[in-house]
Amino acid sequence: MMMNFTNLFKIALRALNANKFRGFLTMLGIIIGVASVITMLAIGQGSKQSIRAQISEMGSNMLMVHPGSMRMGGVRQDASTMQSLKMEDFEAIRDKNKYISAISPSVSSSGQVVYGSNNTPTSLYGVNEDYLEIRKYKVQEGDLFSEQDIRTFAKVCLIGKTVADNLFTNGEDPMGKYIRFGSVPFKIIGILEPKGYNSMGMDQDDLLIAPYTTVQKRLLAINYLQGIYASAINEESSQKAVEEIEEILRFNHKIKAGADDDFEVRSQEELSSMMTSTTDLMTILLSCIAGISLLVGGIGIMNIMYVSVTERTREIGLRMSIGAKGRDILIQFLIEAMILSLVGGVIGVMVGILASLAVKIFASWPILIQPWSVFLSFAVCSVTGIFFGWYPAKKASRLDPIEAIRYE
Repeated sequence: MMMNFTNLFKIALRALNANKFRGFLTMLGIIIGVASVITMLAIGQGSKQSIRAQISEMGSNMLMVHPGSMRMGGVRQDASTMQSLKMEDFEAIRDKNKYISAISPSVSSSGQVVYGSNNTPTSLYGVNEDYLEIRKYKVQEGDLFSEQDIRTFAKVCLIGKTVADNLFTNGEDPMGKYIRFGSVPFKIIGILEPKGYNSMGMDQDDLLIAPYTTVQKRLLAINYLQGIYASAINEESSQKAVEEIEEILRFNHKIKAGADDDFEVRSQEELSSMMTSTTDLMTILLSCIAGISLLVGGIGIMNIMYVSVTERTREIGLRMSIGAKGRDILIQFLIEAMILSLVGGVIGVMVGILASLAVKIFASWPILIQPWSVFLSFAVCSVTGIFFGWYPAKKASRLDPIEAIRYE
């Protein structure tokens, strides 16, 4: 009759208790492996969540239309020199597209903005009223410019917090003040709510926003657009909106089938997919490296179980001679391997959670500990205990009782 499982469990515990320090060193590989996997997955998932959140703040359904490079006279032109986007294109997209909720022309310039004796480098964006909705900006103080300001090329602007901090260093109220960008004076009519840095490390508060006609006519002296920003009605409609914009622009620009487009349409969905796939790849790589620790821990269990079988050969022979069967010996040694693995797993989970929180506190990295990562790590260490404990246990169960008793 098979020995009682409870008795086998007690025997296994006594055997491990007799070699506590050796058992702890064996578990150390499992502890480090499980803790590493949980920490690496927490960092990876936290980074992915942070990227998605920041892309959402930029406008998760945002679409960007820019001039594209194309061949002229056999020579491929630089996209930045192309003048392929006109106001007619903006109006055609605005009037004909069914999947867009907001759209804005865009022209921009970089340079020094000056107030009194203070100056700072920044970027000036010429847009319309929809731009703030598209880019998820909000006015903290003051008002947005009007359609009348756009029609009259009014020299008014809104400023970001970074620009305000750099120019108004003595605590003055920026509202109503005049600043100069290049040679053009602008009156500040609004201050934007701060947004901080985006996932690419760009300061979203280091900007000026003005009517696109003002930047186009008074500053750049151009009659074309440098870009068009739009917002799809929802994320699911982004691809349909992209396809419709491409169709409208190809018709407007009289581009024949098979010919290169002289424009480029991008969606935030593409950026999000690219960034998250890169993060996923890094998470997998880090987890694989951490998983090596689990493998090393499993090999450690296998090694110690081999040593244990060798040390206790006479004990095994005596137990078998008084009625213990091979499967009893097999189960006993498997229980020992499982205890080492599971206790190591529990400690590893706690260490992994603490390490993840330490990374968040001291390194200020985004962390997301998901329950499935804890269950996965625990399941892997359980399987590791069974897998690496099986062969030594099987070897012990197959010992010849007579030979085992004689063993010195």
